[in-house]
Amino acid sequence: MEDGDWVMVRPPTERDLWNPSLVDTESSKPLKLTFSGPAKHWTDAIPIGNGRLGAMVWGGVKEETLQLNEDTLWTGNPGNYTNPNAPEALTQVRKLVDNGQYVEATAAAVKLSGAPSDVYQLLGDIKLEFDESHLKYAEETYHRELDLDTATVRVKYSVAGVEFLREHFVSKPDQVIVAKISTSKSGSLSFTVSLDSKMHHNSHVHGKNQIIMEGSCPGKRIPPKANANDNPKGIQFSSVLDLQISDSKGVIQVLEDNKLRVEGSDWAVLLLVASSSFDGPFTKPSDSKKDPTSESLNKLESIKNLSYSQLYAHHLDDYQNLFHRVSLQLSKSSKSILGNNLLKTEKVVSLVTNSDFKESEDEKISTSERVKNFQTDEDPSLVELLFQYGRYLLISCSRPGTQVANLQGIWNKDIEPAWDGAPHLNINLQMNYWPSLPCNLSECQEPLFDYISSLSVNGSKTAKVNYEASGWVVHQVSDIWAKTSPDRGEAVWALWPMGGAWLCTHLWEHYTYKMDKDFLKNKAYPLLEGCATFLLDWLIEGPGGYLETNPSTSPEHMFIAPDGKPASVSYSSTMDISIIKEVFNAIVSAAEVKLRMISLKKFLRLNLGYYQQKLLEMVPLWNGRGRSRMVNYMENCIMGSSSQQ
Repeated sequence: MEDGDWVMVRPPTERDLWNPSLVDTESSKPLKLTFSGPAKHWTDAIPIGNGRLGAMVWGGVKEETLQLNEDTLWTGNPGNYTNPNAPEALTQVRKLVDNGQYVEATAAAVKLSGAPSDVYQLLGDIKLEFDESHLKYAEETYHRELDLDTATVRVKYSVAGVEFLREHFVSKPDQVIVAKISTSKSGSLSFTVSLDSKMHHNSHVHGKNQIIMEGSCPGKRIPPKANANDNPKGIQFSSVLDLQISDSKGVIQVLEDNKLRVEGSDWAVLLLVASSSFDGPFTKPSDSKKDPTSESLNKLESIKNLSYSQLYAHHLDDYQNLFHRVSLQLSKSSKSILGNNLLKTEKVVSLVTNSDFKESEDEKISTSERVKNFQTDEDPSLVELLFQYGRYLLISCSRPGTQVANLQGIWNKDIEPAWDGAPHLNINLQMNYWPSLPCNLSECQEPLFDYISSLSVNGSKTAKVNYEASGWVVHQVSDIWAKTSPDRGEAVWALWPMGGAWLCTHLWEHYTYKMDKDFLKNKAYPLLEGCATFLLDWLIEGPGGYLETNPSTSPEHMFIAPDGKPASVSYSSTMDISIIKEVFNAIVSAAEVKLRMISLKKFLRLNLGYYQQKLLEMVPLWNGRGRSRMVNYMENCIMGSSSQQ
């Protein structure tokens, strides 16, 4: 092995004890994102989460904001995802494509479009206000960090020689956002805390040390310039903030404006729990029997006897069980100690200069500076850090029993987030979960599989009404209500009935990693079967005798038609054919594993080679958009397998 070689890291075995206390920290750089000042923008804040609850830590000094999210807060209600006029429009579009009238087909395909998705919402903010002395904090003492090893955010600074420390984490076992504030001088902690939200809400102090915030999401997405007060109530929510201080010193005061004031304490712990009335994608909010406030108060009651140390221990046990499964070493190091065994790692030196920083130097340089320096100094330890940061984010936004990770994970500050914050099925949702298996986080996939199951229910209605087809179908964008119909607007993004099929490749990939036959039988195979059934009905024989998808788009791409005009609708895009081959391979392989005949009648005569030979990929056409941010058409090169056959 030569200097500069990259290392293939083997997966852990049962002999490996992934215990953080046994890792040789002297020979590895800390997995920390560090910042030298408070966040100036939302994207500079640090995300924390447990899959359901999330927060963004800004790290302000005089005023601090913990921006809050709960993953079931969405606009809307369960919808009708069918279009009875679609079959007639489909016939028209197919004829235009057969005649080579791609521009006209693109215009006509708008008739196949549907309604927009609903919108992911925010929960609110914890607001902390410190006294005027914090305006004169010692800037050189400020340090904000995310410790990936413990999923903990810390903010440290000094005011007049007194050190202030804030620690934040979100516990999955105890379902609570925790923040602890402490100082180096006894009795020097004083601040005011409140709950606020951009959502329709009201807050009030409960007892002597709690604030309850209750509110609701809009019952339908808010049209531009509409009055939000005219919108019917949708999903209800409640959050409860519990404030604890040291027994020996300090008092809590109730202020008139629904705030709590801490005076002269040694430390304070803030516990935030939240619940909603969401009761599944098929239940209207008005029919929900859930009481968010009662659920939140009951949750606080269940953890009232747990100390901060106990909450933190529960959090670490849960989080590190996932995070410590994988280590990546690209920078210079000698070894990592795992239990009583040595996981030997070759000593590999980067070819670039100045990349072997000492640990003390790493502590002094911020992560943003390291990113800038990477242009001239390709520090491999930064690659290690970003790799583990990706794993951290998936653990933090997708856990068993939560909603699927949306376009922003679970973090959102806006009532109208970019692209509605909705799961986009033409690459974004898939990309969220691509790392889950190779990075040994298979449990984090469970929300995705639950989501696919919900999509298959609504998707069967869309397939039947819109396309007069069997099985189930999903298009480009969805939401918490498992929307399956095409999105609004132009065909270049809206008309893409391969979203469900692409998601189904995750089902088969999960089986190939885990070899779980119960999962294959009870979860994966029924969903694959329904998806393949739709694809068989969707494929039609074209003028040349080949099977084709018509109409077909390559998501968010256009091309120059033979008449020199831009178009997006044609037949048999590379994306379509690649995904269909993947699904057909998966369904046949799954049937072989099950040692039974495939139940699909059409598959009884299926010769996979015949179908693949008959699948026609569209002749190349010039891309009419120049550079595009989307490379989803390369799916088969990135994650697919049929190109290897």
